[in-house]
Amino acid sequence: MRNKSISSSEDEKGQIKQPIAFVTGTSSGFGLLSSVALAQNGYYVVATMRNVEKKGELMARAKEAGVNHSIEVVQLDVTCFDQAEAVVHAIGEKLGRIDLLLNNAGYGSGGFVEDVPLSDWQQIMDTNVLGLVAVTKAVIPYMREQKKGLIINMSSISGLFGSPVLSPYVSSKFAVEGFSESLRFELLPYGIYTVLVEPGSYQTEIWSKALNTLSSEGKSSAYANEMERMVGHVSEIARQAPPPHEVIELIIKITKKKKPALRYPVGKGVKSFSLLKKILPWSVIERIVMAQLKQIFGRKNV
Repeated sequence: MRNKSISSSEDEKGQIKQPIAFVTGTSSGFGLLSSVALAQNGYYVVATMRNVEKKGELMARAKEAGVNHSIEVVQLDVTCFDQAEAVVHAIGEKLGRIDLLLNNAGYGSGGFVEDVPLSDWQQIMDTNVLGLVAVTKAVIPYMREQKKGLIINMSSISGLFGSPVLSPYVSSKFAVEGFSESLRFELLPYGIYTVLVEPGSYQTEIWSKALNTLSSEGKSSAYANEMERMVGHVSEIARQAPPPHEVIELIIKITKKKKPALRYPVGKGVKSFSLLKKILPWSVIERIVMAQLKQIFGRKNV
């Protein structure tokens, strides 16, 4: 016998009546919380993750919220571009449509440019940029046929403002910003809105993963002293970062807008950073940043 909560979300032919959300990177952080929140707000969520063995926390939270029957976990490694296309196609054919795409999969990586191997650059670009593009390309035909849809790309303050020691991550997010601007122009005539969510610092697993990268790259580096101090600085930022609920609330608000804007900066200081970069000469910005680095590194010649 079918569970009542499942049958109430299907029509007589077994088709899902709820709007369909396709979310990447849902094993933790923004992806996990967004999946539960979207289900709570009426979506049937296809929650994808690279390792489905990590679905436990997601489904536990979904069950606690009473929406576990509105979340379907699917294995997807966004860096396997053929798989991305195949998974999206399978979901589109199975469910008939895709109303919302939340591109959240990604990770943080960094180090001084001289230290970071090109293989690390390749990996972060494959995940944060090309994986996002691959999933988006696969979803677009369904939205174009529907003549409506919403694509939310998770960017970062790092997509607005460069930062030393985080150049691989920063570069990937700058790429997402440019891609999203171009995509929005292309798809608006078809009723499809592309949106950027640009969070500042929040408590998610991306911090611990980034810190591990920074630490390992710094051990035998010519920049070892600077790296050690930077790891301490970033650790303190991570410790003071607020929980991510503000970002999740923003995502839900965006889904309810008829004509969402392109950019939604969120978090302490994010809007100010963005505005200052627009109005201040670069020479002034440079002096400010270099003064901060002098404090972090404890060097007079910075």
